[in-house]
Amino acid sequence: MHPRKLASTLAAAAVVAGTALTLVTHAGASAAVGTAALASNWYASAPYLMPQSNNPPDPTTVMAATGQKAFQLAFILAPNGGGCTPTWDGTSAVSSDTAVAGVISRIRGAGGDVSVSVGGYGGTKLGQTCGTPDATAAAYQQVIDKYGLHAIDFDLEEPEYENDAAINNELGAAQILQRNNSGLFVSVTMPGTSAGTGWFGTQLLDKSKNLGFTPNNFSIMPFDGGFNGAASQTSALEAFHSLLMSHLGWDSATAYAHEGFSGMNGKSDAGEYFYQSDFQTVLDYATSHGLGRFTYWSVNRDRPCTTTTDNGVCSNVSQNDWDFTKYTAKFAGATPPVTTTPPTSTPPTTTPPGNGSCPAAWSATTAYNGGAVVSYNGHSWTAKWWTYGDTPGGAAGVWTDNGTC
Repeated sequence: MHPRKLASTLAAAAVVAGTALTLVTHAGASAAVGTAALASNWYASAPYLMPQSNNPPDPTTVMAATGQKAFQLAFILAPNGGGCTPTWDGTSAVSSDTAVAGVISRIRGAGGDVSVSVGGYGGTKLGQTCGTPDATAAAYQQVIDKYGLHAIDFDLEEPEYENDAAINNELGAAQILQRNNSGLFVSVTMPGTSAGTGWFGTQLLDKSKNLGFTPNNFSIMPFDGGFNGAASQTSALEAFHSLLMSHLGWDSATAYAHEGFSGMNGKSDAGEYFYQSDFQTVLDYATSHGLGRFTYWSVNRDRPCTTTTDNGVCSNVSQNDWDFTKYTAKFAGATPPVTTTPPTSTPPTTTPPGNGSCPAAWSATTAYNGGAVVSYNGHSWTAKWWTYGDTPGGAAGVWTDNGTC
């Protein structure tokens, strides 16, 4: 999804013995293990979950507490050292994976299923390294075959988002996969702005139209861009609805049916706050307008902060465990179990560091999560989102200057 997605690795996913699975095939490829597909409403509601990092929760615990059946596992990238083979987070080859396969087996054993998200914010994407749409599709087909997937998400963000050739490869690959895998649920996720999406997003819509490619939905992420609560998000969704009609030639109902929302729960990387009441408001908008997808980043964050305020592993708002996942379950048509201790929605009181002792010095070789505080040139700085190698005060605008320390 965004800088939030590549936060520090805190725990590996558990490896669980696989359950009995049926066989699925696709045109021109070998058989792969899989399960019967869920109804599309579940893939359209699947919240993002990092299975190997950001202290991943037990997905079956989340399923039991919320009624959610599907999860969007993130992220597939090119290898950090280069090449056109799929990896988890740029480090773990899909071909030799057992850890994520174990997580998928555990979810399926509990009656659920997964989609897999490719791309995200940061890292090297396969569309950048594979060279052609066919080569890119072949790399992603390995993921579909390995895990017997019925759904895939193309999360098209920086830096690939601005790379014309890479986006051509990604959209062309998505079209090839859609054609070669009957019934495959394909979502395309992109940054959101108050205008719906930015210039690169409208270019992406135009490219899709020129290809004749229609995914199940185009989703925007209305956060980390000056948003403030549900009203700003529903306004962006209305603006995006207009873009879908004007750029793709759709009528209003068709545009809504192919439109999706991908939010962020609690405190965003940019310091915005989105509470349970905001999720309910956007959910009401999505269901009343017939939107095609309602998801969020991320289940790893869907719990209160206790011993840490790390934005990658907790929401930094008052909540019960898995509160926000209940909204995606509702979108799919489920009735989540009732929580007996409803939380309040009061923003935490925080005082920016600075004007005192300096925090640890910024390091060019350290990855920082949103909210991390460092010192540089006699000032303290707070990271707005995940960052690596971006100098405080530099042109990237990643760091907020808290003043002298």
